[in-house]
This record gives sequence, C-alpha cells and structure tokens, in this order.
Amino acid sequence: QVQVVESGGGSVQAGGSLRLSCAASGHPGARYAMGWFRQAPGKEREFVAHITWSGSNTYYADSVKGRFTISRDGAENLVYLQLDSLKPEDTAVYCCAGAYYEPATAWGSDRGYDYWGQGSQVAVSS
Repeated sequence: QVQVVESGGGSVQAGGSLRLSCAASGHPGARYAMGWFRQAPGKEREFVAHITWSGSNTYYADSVKGRFTISRDGAENLVYLQLDSLKPEDTAVYCCAGAYYEPATAWGSDRGYDYWGQGSQVAVSS
C-alpha cells in the first residue's frame, strides 16, 4: 500500500513564504512522478505543480508560475513545494499526489495520479 504524507503549511501574511513537504512510500525502489493540487473552500480541486520521476522536468499552473517551486530529493520520493510571494487567493488545502507511471499528458489532471495524501492547510491573510 502506498502512503503519501504531507507536512508543512500554516498561516502567513500576504507576501510571505511557506514550504510544503511530501513523502511517498510503498513500492521498494520505485520512483513516482509527483504533483501538487489545491482546493479552496467552495471550489474544485485544481492543479498546482508537477515534477517528473527523474526531476528533470517541472510544470506549473499559470496562477503560481514564478512564485512556487517544486523540487524533489534526488534519491527518494520526497518532494517539496516552495510557496513564495503568497497571496490571499492561495489559501487552500494543498494535496500531494503520486503517479506510478509518468502521466505524460495528464499531469495537470486528477486522473494522472494514483496515490493521494490527506492535505495540508495553507492560509494567507491580507
């Protein structure tokens, strides 16, 4: 059974920074492609960022491009999301997701991922 566990998050004022971490485990030796999604109150879950299993490629939603950075530990399924220049509209529950096979074209969609974490709250005040 694959486990995906997020940590980090919290409350910050607009313009501040936070870092989220995510650890995925379950298949010995497997390297998962990883993504971050978020869901604000009353809204649908939306894609935030994706990093390929090798770490060589990253993709971002337009709304966070230039402000958020996804990265991963080279040897583990440990992924980070650095959130800079935060805005009140970034307030949401952020979920980490893993894909056993690289979602070549579906990295921006829920259906591209197999494993999900419980989520971590990020609150940005103005």
